[in-house]
Amino acid sequence: MKKEQVVHCQFSVWYPLFRAVTIRSVILPLPENVKEYLLDDGTLVVSGREDPPSHAQERSDDAEEIQWSDDENTTTLKAPEFPEFTAKVQEAISSLGGSVFPKLNWSAPRDAYWIAMNSSLKCKALSDIFLLFKSSDFITRDLTQPFIHCTDDSPDPSLDYELVLRKWCELIPGAEFRCFVKENKLIGISQRDYTQYYDHISKQHEEICRSIQEFFKKHIQYKFLDEDFVFDVYRDSRGKIWLIDFNPFGEVTDSLLFTWEELTSGKNLKGDQSEGEATEQDYPVFRCTNSKVTVQPSPYLSYRLPKDFVDLSTGEDVHKLIDFLKLKRNQQDDD
Repeated sequence: MKKEQVVHCQFSVWYPLFRAVTIRSVILPLPENVKEYLLDDGTLVVSGREDPPSHAQERSDDAEEIQWSDDENTTTLKAPEFPEFTAKVQEAISSLGGSVFPKLNWSAPRDAYWIAMNSSLKCKALSDIFLLFKSSDFITRDLTQPFIHCTDDSPDPSLDYELVLRKWCELIPGAEFRCFVKENKLIGISQRDYTQYYDHISKQHEEICRSIQEFFKKHIQYKFLDEDFVFDVYRDSRGKIWLIDFNPFGEVTDSLLFTWEELTSGKNLKGDQSEGEATEQDYPVFRCTNSKVTVQPSPYLSYRLPKDFVDLSTGEDVHKLIDFLKLKRNQQDDD
């Protein structure tokens, strides 16, 4: 995966080319001071609040002020204000119907949905967006390591960060699919929410695969700026396909029910197809969760817990597990 491929997957690069087949969106330049605020670990107070102060907040001279201690020497912490940017964001949200799905150049804060009051990525004000962005590792990676898995040694391209606001739509997870394209050929389609079993996908997988293939040939093939890429689609209740996003063809993108070794080498892919499908040269491999037995927890659940807890529960960090067992043994000895 090369840095140029990552650059081509920025929302502002592909959106003008595919505006007719995707969700209506507004792109706003991200001011440098807002970027600094998002990366500032010390600033926990959420800025951009539009709602009037409650009775509890009126006890303070400033609704954005938090007193962390009774110590008279303790300083108060205030969220920075961005009045001009706030006004632009609120105007954009209103133009999109009052509710939006936010993201940066590449990523949405999917790992932080749990922190929102509605446990959703649905935002109605800049304060909602800031809360999600400041809690998201995905957003931090966009801002600090956008070329982390690139193999070329060329200098990092200069980037202009942007806030993307997409009109809020109630998308059913079982209707989202990830599509893998190599050398401008659609080689694989995976159920997006692979942790769950959806009966309609198992029953309609041939029809779903065919409709995505037709959409790809009509709207995507040879129109994107690279020949290797990944794109996400949504199939609505009428069977119409909508483009959701583009991602680089490489490890930075979740391969879901495939492995990147399979996708890059082509090995084991054709083994999934039936004889009838195999006769069609350009027919992609379709994978879905085909049994309730294989249902798994959502991969985003791990972001709710401290990483040490996750490492212990999965056994990924052996040293932490050994230290934990030693601690438990010492506690038993003390007892």
